[in-house]
Amino acid sequence: MEKFRWAFIGAGTLAKSVAREITASGRHEIASVYTRRAKKCEQFARRYGALAARDAREAISAPGVDAVYIVTPHTSHYEYARLSLSLGKPVLCEKPLTTSAALAEELTALAQERRVYLAEGMWTWFSPVAHQVKRWLDAGEYGEIQALTITYHMNAIHYAPRVTDPNTAGGALLDVGIYPITYLYRLFDAPTGIRCEGILKGGIDLGEEVHLTFADGKTYTASVSIADLRGLERLKIRGSRAKTDLFFYHSANAVTLHRIGGRHETFRADGSILNEFDRVASEIREGRIESRYVPHRATVDVLRILDECRRQMGLVYPFERD
Repeated sequence: MEKFRWAFIGAGTLAKSVAREITASGRHEIASVYTRRAKKCEQFARRYGALAARDAREAISAPGVDAVYIVTPHTSHYEYARLSLSLGKPVLCEKPLTTSAALAEELTALAQERRVYLAEGMWTWFSPVAHQVKRWLDAGEYGEIQALTITYHMNAIHYAPRVTDPNTAGGALLDVGIYPITYLYRLFDAPTGIRCEGILKGGIDLGEEVHLTFADGKTYTASVSIADLRGLERLKIRGSRAKTDLFFYHSANAVTLHRIGGRHETFRADGSILNEFDRVASEIREGRIESRYVPHRATVDVLRILDECRRQMGLVYPFERD
């Protein structure tokens, strides 16, 4: 099969990491790239034999482009995704798809109208391990859930300037909080209640405790921070019949179901981001306009949760005040 050819919009830290991994597989190549910094764009393009585009439209419309990967600060996702869809090009956009549910609804509606593929790059749910946890839960393997905790604490303040910049929707919630909140949503569906307590500083949120109540009346908490390592990245489920303790759940390669008084079961699968690109390429080739792994409804529903968390914390970004 021919290599799947991508237009990269963005050439920062994550873009470089992703480019190395997907091109090394031999199944993907980068046809074009655009970033606002011309020198950075040219360097990236030379490394991958790609076109260094003068603007986003040129990168998206370059010969041979099968789809567009958007890996820019959160605030520009909407602009580039809308342009790509308007030009008829399939889109894989890094999470969060947009900075609000309303903008995400606009994009998903446009994708449906134009019959063009659009997916949020939610790494976790393109990978097999999270789906296995969901299957065990749905099959009743855990029994009655007695306790569940999920954390995402990382000292990410110096990872990239965008992380602490309110003008690019920096902060914990949209950058890392989206992982545990999406995980809870995918396990239990949309919450019936949301309570969020956060720490705000310099126009961003450094962290929060997000308490989500679900239809069965149970409440589970996602603990999030970009300023400390307390709890790291960990999912712990304890049920009456089994338990699971999973580190680095967003990219896990294995998970174990520890049955109480019974046989343990370990599921192993590749948890790399290559899954995301392989599966998106396959879905686009199938002619799909919506991912079976990360459906539009899930993306919009999670952004509604994030919107409500920001409302409760009083977190308003500068560009939202205009």
